[in-house]
Amino acid sequence: MQTKEQRQFRIKFSAMIVLLLIVVLAAISIGQYAVTPFDMIKSISNRLFDTAFQYDVNTDTILYRVRLPRILLGILIGSGLSCAGATYQGLFQNPMVSPDLLGASWGAGFGAALGLLFALPYVWISVIAFAFGLLAVYLTYFVGAHCKGSKKLGFILGGIMIGSLFSAGVSYIKLAADPMDTLPAITYWLMGSLASARPSDVYLVIVPMLAGMIPIVLMRWRINLLSLGDAEARSMGIQVKKTRLIFICCATLITSAAVSVSGMIGWVGLVIPHLSRMLVGSDNRHVIPMSLVMGAIYLLLVDTVARTIATIEIPLGILTAVFALSDCDIQQSGVWTEVGGIVVGSLYERGSIWLYGPKNS
Repeated sequence: MQTKEQRQFRIKFSAMIVLLLIVVLAAISIGQYAVTPFDMIKSISNRLFDTAFQYDVNTDTILYRVRLPRILLGILIGSGLSCAGATYQGLFQNPMVSPDLLGASWGAGFGAALGLLFALPYVWISVIAFAFGLLAVYLTYFVGAHCKGSKKLGFILGGIMIGSLFSAGVSYIKLAADPMDTLPAITYWLMGSLASARPSDVYLVIVPMLAGMIPIVLMRWRINLLSLGDAEARSMGIQVKKTRLIFICCATLITSAAVSVSGMIGWVGLVIPHLSRMLVGSDNRHVIPMSLVMGAIYLLLVDTVARTIATIEIPLGILTAVFALSDCDIQQSGVWTEVGGIVVGSLYERGSIWLYGPKNS
């Protein structure tokens, strides 16, 4: 028997899935070279069912080598970063944490800058960035585990310290890089973009990202227990240290894989979980799936704007920061307008329970 809350979640989640499909179709169609829905259907039909529909010969190249890899990568990265952000916020009971909390982003950034400095092939740059992202979180966990007192505070401080260390390393690499060639490439990569997305990128990151997202989705109810505190979680049969380590490892896989192919795209993992809570409440059983879908929608919309608003593609890190300010204004005003006009609500969260306690009226 479904509760009222579960029914409302299913309705909202289904609406977001439909909206995601609409955004995907729009992202495929919009661009400097327009691909009509009819040409797209004909192309897919010819590939799947061996039909003989006639359409523009350039459609296949645009669709399968440019648009679809970029869209799939945007869905993976947007959903992954928002899922990792929601996980960290629930684990550490802090509304200000994001996927780069434990230093994964700056670790991956250092690895990518190192690969660009030595002019390595693109695939090796991604591999090195992924490895350094994992290394950064391992160092953070090592520092946090040996801190006296609160382990949560130790992880957060360790993440700040390790992130600053790798940030300093990136600055030194930029200082040593060729200012005419390598330095612009490093700077542009650090701002985040899907401009260089290719099918090999999807193959490279889909396994680690799914390996991180699937356990989080399956175990998301345990985040509710961990957010109550270590003593309460243990009294309910949760192995706190082991469970927290699993969540941290999964979120690290997601973040490192995302940054290794797209660069440092900020704000997605910080803002989207809050918007999800505004929509479905504070229960992580609902927040995590909603964050996955809303993150994919958000990044696809931002990426579509980035590649169409000007003749030169705008890095995603710039646009996500601008849009994040708008989202903060919406939250501060207490007004939530759901994307696409599905629901328009005023003071939607009146009297509800947030993740960190009752909202003051």
